[in-house]
Amino acid sequence: MPQKKIKLTRPELKRYRDALARYERYLPTLKLKQQQLQLMVRSVMQQRREAEQARNEMDAVIRRYDRLLADWAGIPLHQWAQPAQIRTSQANVAGVRIPVLEEVIFPPVQYSLFATPAWVDQVLADLRERSRRQVKVDIFLEQERLIQRELTKIIQRVNLFEKVMIPFAKEAIRRIRIKLGDEMTDAVGRAKMAKKKLSATYATAPGETETLQPLAPSPEDSEPIDSAMREPEPPEDSFDQEAGP
Repeated sequence: MPQKKIKLTRPELKRYRDALARYERYLPTLKLKQQQLQLMVRSVMQQRREAEQARNEMDAVIRRYDRLLADWAGIPLHQWAQPAQIRTSQANVAGVRIPVLEEVIFPPVQYSLFATPAWVDQVLADLRERSRRQVKVDIFLEQERLIQRELTKIIQRVNLFEKVMIPFAKEAIRRIRIKLGDEMTDAVGRAKMAKKKLSATYATAPGETETLQPLAPSPEDSEPIDSAMREPEPPEDSFDQEAGP
């Protein structure tokens, strides 16, 4: 799987955390299904081996009729022993639909009981039994193939989650957390430096005090005040009137 570029942002951190939780929730279910399929594969393989053994036993019985069948080659016993119809049903095994044998139907035959030897009935029954057992083997092989195919898919998914998806999500979370932690540390450092600079700006120098000096009035402002407070002088002619007879 090619390495995907990781965005070192807070939304990406949430996305990877959600994905990791989802993977860890699905993984036990996949492992349980894997175990069920493995048990079913072993069971079907055992049944298939037993069916093959039963078919081989019937093959040994059929081989005893080889000379008789060669002498009576005009009787189509092998053709009569082929199934005309195979009826199956569907079964669900750990989410996998597999065929289940229901019945094997053979075509009806008509032959003269007087013109054929007495062993024909027994040979035909044995040949049909051999065909029936072969059908069972074929059904078990199909079941094994379907279950094995599904098991392969589940194993691939389990390996993908365990070896790729979960480790990648954990690594992405680790890298994003480191990046966000560094950014937070830098922000705290910048805030402290700004606070120190602000404090130094407003702080006074040691040993110095500020005193408020009264403002000296300007000549223009003081002159109206003095004239207003000075007592008015009487006019000259008033003194002359007081000095008269």
